[in-house]
Amino acid sequence: MNPVKQWCKALVANAWFQHFITFIIILNCLFIGIETYTTIPAITVCQHIILAIFTFEIIVRFIAADGLLNFLKSGWNIFDSLLVIISFIPEDIFGGGSSLLALRVLRVFRVLRLLRSAKEIRLIITVLVKSMSALFYNVIFFFIFVYLFAIIGVGIFRLPDPETLDDAGKAKLELYQQIAPNAPSNSPDPFGTLGEAFFTLFRELTGEDWTDVRYNLVTASDMGLIKVSPTVITTYHVLWFILSAFLLLNLVVGAIVNNYQIVMEKSRDEHDDEPQPESPQQE
Repeated sequence: MNPVKQWCKALVANAWFQHFITFIIILNCLFIGIETYTTIPAITVCQHIILAIFTFEIIVRFIAADGLLNFLKSGWNIFDSLLVIISFIPEDIFGGGSSLLALRVLRVFRVLRLLRSAKEIRLIITVLVKSMSALFYNVIFFFIFVYLFAIIGVGIFRLPDPETLDDAGKAKLELYQQIAPNAPSNSPDPFGTLGEAFFTLFRELTGEDWTDVRYNLVTASDMGLIKVSPTVITTYHVLWFILSAFLLLNLVVGAIVNNYQIVMEKSRDEHDDEPQPESPQQE
């Protein structure tokens, strides 16, 4: 074997080298945070040194990987390489604007290199990746119910358009906005449009002010602005909260937990299959 390649393989497998790279990643994250407050020449120099270390690490891992195909088989290698390449793009070529902002945001993603600093974290990432297919169908299932409840909400809870009301109706709507303002007060009608209804249902899913939305709708019902009884309003919101917070979210959690158990069992089996060092025999 080529001595350089052998040295690179040994260096990549060395635990101290991995700990050193993890320390450099943490240091880089701290400098990125400091740069949000101030930029001084010393930090810029340190960032250039860190970038040189990251570049050296990528080169060493590439040499130790026995070819480009083997190197690209690892998603972490692709991810780290892209971050290093992006870091070499000079900001001067953009001259400001959205492109420069996008470049700076992409460079901040170097913080995500901490995800590969521990085996347990890498297992969690593997679980999330394996859960994507199951989560995709869960999202479709979730979207069906959100769409259904959003259409119902717009159909029965939308406040009347002021332009379609007479003077008495406009006065009643203004009075309603005074005694039962939206939360926050500058927000539009929670069920005024389909898009706003989507956001309202998502807000209620998180438990944020969903009771205030219900109370306001009850007030609108009592004032005759919407033709729905308080019983229907209460049933709608309680049913949605129970369905979304306790059923739909638990489906997502269940898919992730199931894949976590599968990945952990697979990792444990691979560890058990590894050859164990032979114990010294007594003479």
